[in-house]
Amino acid sequence: MDKSSTLLVHYDKGTPAVAKEIKEALEGNDVEAKVDAMKKAVMLLLKGETIPQLFITIIRYVLPSEDHTIQKLLLLYLELIEKTDSRGKVLPEMILICQNLRNSLMHPNEYIRGVTLRFLCRLKETEIVEPMTPSVLQNLEHRHPFVRRNAILAVMSIYKLPHGEQLFVDAPEMIEKALSSEQDPSAKRNAFLMLFTCAEERAVNYLLSNVDKVSDWNESLQMVVLELIRSVCKTKPSEKGKYIKIIISLLSATSSAVIYECAGTLVSLSSTPTAIRAAADTYCQLLLSQSDNNLKLILLDRLSELKSSHRDIMVELIIDVLRVLSSPNLDIRRKTLDIALDLITHHNINEVVQMLKKEVVKTQSGELEKNGEYRQMLIQAIHACAVKFPEVASTVVHLLMDFLGDSNVASALDVISFVREIIETNPKLRVSIITRLLDTFYQIRAGKVCPCALWIIGEYCLSLSEVESGISTIKQCLGDLPFYSVSEESEPTETSKKIQPTSSAMVSSRKPVILADGTYATQSAASETTFSTPTVVQGALTSGNLRALLLTGDFFLGSVVACTLTKLVLRLEEVQSSKTEVNKTVTQALLIMVSMLQLGQSPASPHPIDNDSYERIVLCIKLLCHRKDEMKKIWLESCRQSFVKMISEKQLREMEELKAKTLTTHAQPDDLIDFFHLKSRKVSGDWILCDSQGLPYMWGSANLGTAVTSLEAESKALLVAMQNIWRGGYRRIIFEGDSEILVNLLNGQLQDISIHNMLAYLSRWHDKIPLSKFRFVKRSGNQAAHLLVRKGPCNFVFEN
Repeated sequence: MDKSSTLLVHYDKGTPAVAKEIKEALEGNDVEAKVDAMKKAVMLLLKGETIPQLFITIIRYVLPSEDHTIQKLLLLYLELIEKTDSRGKVLPEMILICQNLRNSLMHPNEYIRGVTLRFLCRLKETEIVEPMTPSVLQNLEHRHPFVRRNAILAVMSIYKLPHGEQLFVDAPEMIEKALSSEQDPSAKRNAFLMLFTCAEERAVNYLLSNVDKVSDWNESLQMVVLELIRSVCKTKPSEKGKYIKIIISLLSATSSAVIYECAGTLVSLSSTPTAIRAAADTYCQLLLSQSDNNLKLILLDRLSELKSSHRDIMVELIIDVLRVLSSPNLDIRRKTLDIALDLITHHNINEVVQMLKKEVVKTQSGELEKNGEYRQMLIQAIHACAVKFPEVASTVVHLLMDFLGDSNVASALDVISFVREIIETNPKLRVSIITRLLDTFYQIRAGKVCPCALWIIGEYCLSLSEVESGISTIKQCLGDLPFYSVSEESEPTETSKKIQPTSSAMVSSRKPVILADGTYATQSAASETTFSTPTVVQGALTSGNLRALLLTGDFFLGSVVACTLTKLVLRLEEVQSSKTEVNKTVTQALLIMVSMLQLGQSPASPHPIDNDSYERIVLCIKLLCHRKDEMKKIWLESCRQSFVKMISEKQLREMEELKAKTLTTHAQPDDLIDFFHLKSRKVSGDWILCDSQGLPYMWGSANLGTAVTSLEAESKALLVAMQNIWRGGYRRIIFEGDSEILVNLLNGQLQDISIHNMLAYLSRWHDKIPLSKFRFVKRSGNQAAHLLVRKGPCNFVFEN
């Protein structure tokens, strides 16, 4: 198993250094050469080389050096080399470095002392550390804070080693004394951390005796205080009250990191509305004050978690969340809208829509990048609001229809899809939507948007005036017939080459303009619309939108025009009493359809008309020539019914998806079923693992002949048991037993392992499940658990 390393150094791959060359450089007198050689030696060690032949050379020629760089590289070298043999015992030659380390700890230069103390923090061999403990204690009173802060860390690291409490019997008392008189913020933080890790009661007493000063402490010390509070409150929930006050006071700290941790601590310790609201307010304030996008994304994740567990409280803060839309980053805006859409209610929908409308108006300016994509996100959000709350559709649909001619085709498609759904689900808005669509139809220049707009005109123009306006609008956008002249047919290729890059149209019209406050004003203007065309024929440059698209070879649009005219003519026959006017309109519609067929079969067209579009237009011609009641019913009623069915199925599907999201998975289908009540509560053994309800999961005995395990192998069984406990929602495990020996079942053979070796299995659990969330509870007078507490990983939490 590879051991962990605290050192990561980048190096360029090249010719690897040779141990002989390094040795020669180390034996020389050139300081720069020695520095370079030591760096190469460290690189080799990081690559997995052992180079044991260099150790004596380094002891003889590098150890006595007074150069600070060489001394630092020497400590890195000593950190990386193997210090124990295969049996775990310290190598004899390691004793050679102890005297040098003691000298460095008493060196007049504070830098040498500090880096040596830092090096001791990484040593795990008690035999090497033990001779240096008196020197480490002397450095606790050094005049320079750099030395003191590293001395405190060294004391903490040594105290946590196996039998470390025997090396520093009164370490907590010394550190507490140093903490009370320490003035350096970093040294004070390290001292408090040592008490928190090794003597939690002393840390708690110090905190409670300085409650009024906590808000004035350094940021790093406040962070450790919050970590201590989380640990203590989970261990002793009844004492949450006095610590919650400290957390609330730290919410006004100057450090954003402390404020963020305070909010997270409040959420983890309390579920009261006041605490959750304070945490959510804090997250919202940080969102507005922080400029880093990564931090904003993290804060939005925290708000999303609060939304899942405390939606009622988050609903009150939806406007504060939406203020984050001021950020120009699209990922932040997208996540913000996702959170807000889950928080809309009947009480806040009007405010939300009003805010979204203002954001849409802002996107009309070309100052910000990716305005089109952001506008599309806003349109989709408004669409979702209107679907959930139809009463707000009337306030947004007309605003969005101004973007039917948007250069962003995806945004325009979202708008026309929204309009199509709203006009069906909100019959009261039909007249105003049709009127507005006919007024703005000429602005639509996207070939994918025009068919949907034409379908709406054909389906929802019901009155005589609407039908006549619809036919007139289509005729105006198609322009004069035919679509090309005989002279154009004779020279199609030359004409096409002359006008291939772009096409534009001068349109004089009256159109609504959105003012800064969201109201409308009418403006008369002659605007030139420019759009790219792959291949066009003569006449496209000065044509309407439908004509221009037809001249580029979009004959699918031509078939949609034919179908729309057919529906309008059939509708006109129902509402128009004058047969003469009906016949006149039929003749004009037939002329348009024939002209489109003629264009599609002409060499002047960029490409011939496709068979589907041709057959569709011919079908419309036959229908207008032979109008039957059965066909009228199909065209005027069945198409609408199919659309209504599609809308209802979509709404049903969305409701099912929403229900699926709200469902919480409590267990997987393949999870094992544990019958707790069928298990005996009376389990004999020297050690027992129980859940929070006192039900045993694992037990064993120091007697080799009576070892018992609940599963096949202890190492695997412990992992499975922990996973089962976690899935069951339990977060407490009670460790019981008075023996210092555990029995491990490996490969079918019983073996003795001591308590501290059991920690290897505990450490491996980190790869599978978050063990820091578990509680390890020890009974009073429990010697085995006492050792486990002393020698366990520092991020484990233990209870008495």
